[in-house]
Amino acid sequence: MKDTPGKPTPVAGATLDEKITNARTQLDAQVREVVRWHFSPDTGTPFWLEKAKTFNFDPLKDVNGWDDIKKFPFFEDEWLRGGPVRRWVPKGYADRGVYVFETGGTTGIPKSRIVIDDFKIDYEMMSDTFPDKFFPKGSNWLMLGPSGPRRLRLAVEHLCQYRGGISFCLDLDPRWVVKLIKKGWMEHLKAYQEHCIDQAMTILSAGHDIKCMFTTPKLLDALCLRLEKEGSSISKAGISGIFIGGTEMTSQWIRFAIEEYLGSDVYIAPTYGNTLMGLAASEMPTAAQDYKIAYYAPQPRAVAQVMNFKNHDELVPYGQTGRVLLTTLTKEFFVPRFAERDEGEREPPSEKHPWDGVSGVRPFHEIASQTTVGVY
Repeated sequence: MKDTPGKPTPVAGATLDEKITNARTQLDAQVREVVRWHFSPDTGTPFWLEKAKTFNFDPLKDVNGWDDIKKFPFFEDEWLRGGPVRRWVPKGYADRGVYVFETGGTTGIPKSRIVIDDFKIDYEMMSDTFPDKFFPKGSNWLMLGPSGPRRLRLAVEHLCQYRGGISFCLDLDPRWVVKLIKKGWMEHLKAYQEHCIDQAMTILSAGHDIKCMFTTPKLLDALCLRLEKEGSSISKAGISGIFIGGTEMTSQWIRFAIEEYLGSDVYIAPTYGNTLMGLAASEMPTAAQDYKIAYYAPQPRAVAQVMNFKNHDELVPYGQTGRVLLTTLTKEFFVPRFAERDEGEREPPSEKHPWDGVSGVRPFHEIASQTTVGVY
């Protein structure tokens, strides 16, 4: 499958310093293009054109690079709850087919965002980080994750097709899982998890030659235990590459999964992502790095910063802990300075990703006790 138009050009440079400089130049250009698109009377997004009337600056004249993003107010997630959802469709894309993906919604109205091609670009960029040895081109995939009005089903299916394979999916409603947890219906929760693993086992036993999968930590745990109970394992089932995402993915869990479940024949590729940002990539954790999971946002399409808990305008020093502040910069969706419900440690740029990263991602400590984690 051909690349979806809109993928950024890889950052060039002979040294890390050169790559950091070039990445920043690319980011400044992305900011200018995206802000002008969303605030232009001809191509702009109705929500942002209306919101601009309350600004004390002119986005078309006063935003010329990344440093100027601070001029925008912090994005409020309540803006995404309820409609009309068309207010988020840029005029420049009025003739395009539009998807709507939801996030949250266990209580109250879920957050929604419009999508046209962003999810395809996000997952194609992630695909480029997978080693073909473990994620062979042309392989079929098992999508062991949420279905319904979420990005994941369509996105993983596109990822698989982009790599030349076919994706096999199951039914999984994470909102029902969260309700079961909140009600304390642990017997029902266990039964629902077994129902999902039953579906996965049926697909794996059906002769579809599946070599790769997407899943979450809890579901991988459950699948591995079921396979073990039946005298099998992930590698014996024919799977060599696992793409995995979820907020409960700690270094301790990754180490356990690699040592106890996967072994050296299976590659695990962690991701930190959501419907608003896209996907932050990570190298496979290793013993040499004490299984640290360092994520890097897909710049220049999104930027993840680690900010002072008390002052979201102030970056913390490298290695220090802060709240994740997200900015999404695509022509489909502009989200400036959104305080995520996560915290982590700020990581320095790397050769592959010459911009800041974040490690140790976990629920923001002030709201962690209020957060119910389901299949993730």
